[in-house]
Amino acid sequence: MSPIVLLSFIIGYFVILITVAHFTSRKSSDNSTFFIANRNSKWYLVAFGMIGTALSGVTFISVPGAVGNSSFGYFQFVLGNAVGFVLIATVLLPLYYRMHLISIYTYLEQRLGFWSYKSGSMIFLISRTIGSAFRLYLVAIVLQKFIFDAWNVPFAITILICLVLIWLYTYRGGLKTIIITDTLQTVFLLLSVVLSIYFISKSLNFSLTNAFEAVKSSSYSKIFFWEDFAGSKAHFLKQFFGGIFVTIAMTGLDQDLMQKNLSCKNIGEAQKNMLTFTSIFVVINLFFLSVGALLYMFAAKNNIDLASFKTPDHLFPEIALNHLNIVPAIIFMLGLTAATFATTDSALTALTTSFCVDFLNFNKEKDHNSPRLVRTRHLVHISFSFLMLLVILGFRVINNDSVVNAIFKAAGYTYGPLLGLFVFGMLTKSNVRDRLVPYICILSPAICFLLDSYSVQWIGYAIGFELIIYNGLITFLLLLITSKGENKNKY
Repeated sequence: MSPIVLLSFIIGYFVILITVAHFTSRKSSDNSTFFIANRNSKWYLVAFGMIGTALSGVTFISVPGAVGNSSFGYFQFVLGNAVGFVLIATVLLPLYYRMHLISIYTYLEQRLGFWSYKSGSMIFLISRTIGSAFRLYLVAIVLQKFIFDAWNVPFAITILICLVLIWLYTYRGGLKTIIITDTLQTVFLLLSVVLSIYFISKSLNFSLTNAFEAVKSSSYSKIFFWEDFAGSKAHFLKQFFGGIFVTIAMTGLDQDLMQKNLSCKNIGEAQKNMLTFTSIFVVINLFFLSVGALLYMFAAKNNIDLASFKTPDHLFPEIALNHLNIVPAIIFMLGLTAATFATTDSALTALTTSFCVDFLNFNKEKDHNSPRLVRTRHLVHISFSFLMLLVILGFRVINNDSVVNAIFKAAGYTYGPLLGLFVFGMLTKSNVRDRLVPYICILSPAICFLLDSYSVQWIGYAIGFELIIYNGLITFLLLLITSKGENKNKY
């Protein structure tokens, strides 16, 4: 696949997004538009656009790649995700709408106090920066290998180009623009995965019906793993309950995805959005797992040396760009680009929103749409783009694992305290010792790190995605032990 063809495709893709951004932000580009899209988003556009944001390039590359090691075991985690989304729709969204929140972390200020609020917001800023950097890193290594290495462009410049392009179409319209561009990018993502199945099946001389039958009867289609609860990270209970709590933390307690829900007109539309999104999310993950099984079948048939790949993440791009013809290659790049940039653009908007509201107190200003505050928002937006660049370069140095595992492992450490704070606030009526909360939010992940490092050695138990449950529980218990009196706040 010619690098110049792929580069031309990327340029054309972003011309479309920048054009959309121009038309969505030309009438209004103030802070209300940027933060909550004037609370006038259509629920069906939000639901559809959230698919691209929630799936990301991680799903597009890492989930198919992981099939070789864990078959369809990831679907156990997806089932937990679905339960988590339902809990978000029925428990968290009504709370957020009742309080008319822009940043969801202002709940912590009203319920627990100033330091709890700042701790929760800071956890999000760290967590989302790391998570989004991981996701952008994934697509960047593909762009680097198949496009920019042809001209010896340094990896740092590749990342910088990606971030500049994202900034160009989000800096004015923010969330209002992203609702539209994410809808467009989700169309590209879904089209790409369906056509990928078609072209890989065709190369294996399968019809679509035969392809799904072949996947179903293959050794890759095993979903449920019940063996060795203590020693296996793939056990159903660990994956399922890990999926529930990772979803609650990484979606329900995450400003990025909740910001889209809060842009709907009312709670009813926000809930319709979340439940519709859930059903599509489950089905599309089955499609990605099927792509993975077909890729491994293709590799076996064509004697592709899997041992030559540093991680399973390289399997899909290698086959799509080097072993199929030009049309499947372009379709692959379309899906990967759409999935990754749909995630990164909304993350930068959410990070900017959280910092402006939670640390610069935009919501407490008389006129939060003043030109001075709009200029400040632009500066914050640029700063987070630069910070993400630094995190990606650091991750390139230390990562040797599949990105999907790295993301969810990081989430277990970073989102766990946030989960503990919200659960404590909603399930108890106690006051916290507010000044101790930042220390508790550091101590809990530290304890979890020791447990994760030595649990097999100490008790023969391997911790998987359920790490976030233990982290949240430790945070909750530490808050409970140090709590005082009863809080009279109705929230």
